[in-house]
Amino acid sequence: MKQAILAEALGSFLLFATVVGSGIMAENLAGGNDAVALLGNTIATGAILFVLITMLGPISGAHFNPAVTLVFRLKGELGSGKALAFIAAQLAGGVLGVWAAHVMFGLPVLQFSEKVRTGNGQWTGELIATFGLVLTILATLKARPDKVPMSVALYITAAYWFTSSTSFANPAITVARSLSNTFAGIAPAHAPGFIAAQLAGAVLALAIAKPLLKSEIVA
Repeated sequence: MKQAILAEALGSFLLFATVVGSGIMAENLAGGNDAVALLGNTIATGAILFVLITMLGPISGAHFNPAVTLVFRLKGELGSGKALAFIAAQLAGGVLGVWAAHVMFGLPVLQFSEKVRTGNGQWTGELIATFGLVLTILATLKARPDKVPMSVALYITAAYWFTSSTSFANPAITVARSLSNTFAGIAPAHAPGFIAAQLAGAVLALAIAKPLLKSEIVA
């Protein structure tokens, strides 16, 4: 169990550092072009997801996301104690990752985001982003377990662009990004709305997955 908790903390550290660090780098280099900045942020995030899930998946399942951990707890594949330990590791490792990104780019370590991300459109975006992520994980685990790293990385790469919220799809990263007044940030007051939508999307994906994946996959 200690190895799995360490894997969740380390994976969250590297993932969150990548999301925030690549956002800072992209904004610095994009010359005010938000589309170019988002593209840079997207490529880095998709790439690190593939690496981290491939590397740490065999140790912890590579959740790096309380919404994913919640789903596996509801499925009965994790006990409550282990699920809570995973979530604590994700939050702690992720916040340290954000702070590390600040240090790398010479920014104040402790800060709060002022970036406005709220409203029905953004909440719907987060619900759909998280729904799709969880369904991708569950369905790919059943159909082609070896393709989970690629499927998740490609889904998030796409969801950065097709969702109005740019697909946080993760309560822990939402909290961590509220502590960064950079390209990837979200104002702390707006984080609860994102988190509620993410949890709703995760539970909805589990509900849909049960009848969808009940039968054997036909090749």
